[in-house]
Amino acid sequence: MNHCFKIITALALSAAAATGQAADHLSMPTEQAPGFFRERVGTALLTALYDGDFSLKPTLLKGMAADSIQHLLAQMFQDSGPVVQTAVNAYLVQTADQLVLVDAGAAACFGPTMGHIVSNLQAAGYQPEDVDVVLLTHMHPDHICGLVDGDGQAVFSRATVWGAGDEAAYWLDPAIARQAAESNRPFFAMAQQAIAPYRKAGRFRTFAPGDALPAGFSVVPSPGHTPGHTSYLFHSEADNLLIWGDIIHAYAVQLPHPEVSIEFDTTPARAIESRQRLLQQVAGEKLLVAGAHMPFPGVGHIRKDEQGYHWVPVEFGPLKPLN
Repeated sequence: MNHCFKIITALALSAAAATGQAADHLSMPTEQAPGFFRERVGTALLTALYDGDFSLKPTLLKGMAADSIQHLLAQMFQDSGPVVQTAVNAYLVQTADQLVLVDAGAAACFGPTMGHIVSNLQAAGYQPEDVDVVLLTHMHPDHICGLVDGDGQAVFSRATVWGAGDEAAYWLDPAIARQAAESNRPFFAMAQQAIAPYRKAGRFRTFAPGDALPAGFSVVPSPGHTPGHTSYLFHSEADNLLIWGDIIHAYAVQLPHPEVSIEFDTTPARAIESRQRLLQQVAGEKLLVAGAHMPFPGVGHIRKDEQGYHWVPVEFGPLKPLN
């Protein structure tokens, strides 16, 4: 009996030593998995693309006491310190006929934590030249700078870029840029630089509410965050998807309290109205939602709660088969 025990003990110690030795030779990964996620929408394929993240100061949120904001952030286990991590997402929709990208990310406009749209698009099996259409929710740098590379050349060399007429009239007007506060002028310059090569090539188009868009998309005006901020409703078979841009920046606060605005809003009252209207719509119609600043992949549903609304993210799983 003692002899058997000694043998078993020796084998166990030998195995433990071997495991430790193997672990010593393993390098610790330093990067996250590629930032893309797929979800079927009718016969189309939605791919969420992670551009990166930025640090949002809770003090930028307006319309609620600071201690109440910190309480809401803490309830969602978000860092209740001076900044909160906020994702930047873009969305690729592949139909039988076209590949449509909604927003293009920040490229190098906001530093090293963003600018990963192209690498994640490639990780998902696509190339920038595969994109036929880019739809812009609005022309803030974290949504538009990714249209061009470091030399100012078009990243999506075949794509036509579409933006709301009201948005283009604001951000692309040199006279308005000159009249803007000095701190805001770089935003105008970045928008104009991002659009320039597409404009020059005749591949920039504007639309008005009610105009037809490519590949099953329709315009859902949602102004306030910017003058022409636009959400997009995509329909395929029996499925509907709303890609809503910057309706929400801080989901832990603005879902239970849609009346809270953010300092980036051009017209806060209109932004609040757009948010309240769209939240009521997507909750009532049980629409699938994709949000530019929701936690990656930013795809899910909105549930009406006793106080405001609640985010219900989609679960990872196999793609639904095509009928």
